[in-house]
Amino acid sequence: MKRHITAGLAAVVALVTSPASATEDITTMSAREVAEAIAAQSLTATDLVNAFIARTGDDAGNVYITLDSEGALAAATAADEAVKAGADLGPLHGVPLVVKDNIASAGLPTTGGTPALKAWIPATDAPVLAKLRDAGAILLGKTNLHELAFGITSNNAAFGAVANAYDPERFAGGSSGGTGAAIGARLASAGLGTDTGGSVRIPAALNGVAGLRPTTGRYPAGGIIPISSTRDTPGPIARTVGDLALLDAVITGSPGALPAVELNSVRLGVPSGLTENLSPETERVFRAALDKLEKSGATLIEVDISTELDLAGKAGFPIALWEVKRDLAAFLEQYGTGLTLDDIAGAVASPDVKFVFENLVLGNQAIPEEVYRMAMNDLRPLVQSGYADVFVTNKLDALVFPTTPLEAQSITGSDQTVSLNGEDVPTFQTFIRNTDPGSIAGIPGLSLPIGVTSEGLPVGLELDGPAHSDRHLLSLGLAIEAALPEMPAPAPR
Repeated sequence: MKRHITAGLAAVVALVTSPASATEDITTMSAREVAEAIAAQSLTATDLVNAFIARTGDDAGNVYITLDSEGALAAATAADEAVKAGADLGPLHGVPLVVKDNIASAGLPTTGGTPALKAWIPATDAPVLAKLRDAGAILLGKTNLHELAFGITSNNAAFGAVANAYDPERFAGGSSGGTGAAIGARLASAGLGTDTGGSVRIPAALNGVAGLRPTTGRYPAGGIIPISSTRDTPGPIARTVGDLALLDAVITGSPGALPAVELNSVRLGVPSGLTENLSPETERVFRAALDKLEKSGATLIEVDISTELDLAGKAGFPIALWEVKRDLAAFLEQYGTGLTLDDIAGAVASPDVKFVFENLVLGNQAIPEEVYRMAMNDLRPLVQSGYADVFVTNKLDALVFPTTPLEAQSITGSDQTVSLNGEDVPTFQTFIRNTDPGSIAGIPGLSLPIGVTSEGLPVGLELDGPAHSDRHLLSLGLAIEAALPEMPAPAPR
């Protein structure tokens, strides 16, 4: 069950009497705007934390597994006192964030969205979270996810289905669905997810926000409940690309200033394999965005990555399904959870994840080591070299395509299949179709919102860049964000 560590009615009373909240909706401010306003003493961290707590209410959308209002308010008070005392302030001073509940947080449960870990309370933060807190960020709480990060709907049988920020009857995407939905619904300034095959970018796209999967290995991965050490990475989710760039700079120590590129100098590859068989509304919004980019000066080039897509399709599952057996068992022992892999698998609550563990990880359909070795030693290097060649040969800044082939679907009835252009297709494979190949190559991927369907559902645009081009990819994202219409906010719940 969810935990709400609350400070009682004090939060709501403070919100009602707050002068800041009386004049504007401070929950809509970007993380950068929040940090600047707190430093300038035109906003207090306490007012903003109270506003987010009040907006969350009873968390009907199952965004949180643990909402730590008491801890967040204590941290906000300390942040405000530091400002008044003239202390040196970090770039995220007083900014309230949420963190996916597979990322270790000192003093709070880290469940991985699975029952067996509901009582595990780490002694220290994961390094990626520690970097954000060291920069002054405040942790509001730990967000819900697809159980053990093994899925894309975030329909979690143990902690509830995460509702989409734009339509509570639709799923939030996953596996970082709680973080994506919280930021989309203006319940937090920004946050962290994790991404193995699309788990940052998919919920970012479906909830109308931006998400970055960094080049694999660029962010510290310690203290995160793993699937695959080869493929896993934490990644930021925020409402603007500028906020992603801010969090990325804090995590990596990169220079904070990041100008947008000039679109008339940009070359974007449009891969046919990732831009076909889209839902009609995703197709319409995507093509309108491409037209706008072309009119803004970007050069669009049709490219063929069919070989890379085929190789990635053969390598992806063997790597993840073999490594989770090794990596999750090692994590449980290293971090002193007192649990084994069998303990975790035996208590899994979500039927789809239970099937994976009983059959594909621990059962008679588990990946043989020789298949894994071929995927790692033969197939994956070919995917990586193939992507590198496409970028160099075509002189591309990035590949561009829809983050997902279709918009968010109904929570009810979508665990196994969804309908795409009149055909029932597997939910998981369909929603990771566009995000998974770049994950296997280990290259950076940025999803940003480009508009909504006729039903008001967000559509995301993904940019995949060459390995280690993360900051340039963010610069490109800034330019594209500026060239497209502003994303409409969801209706208040």
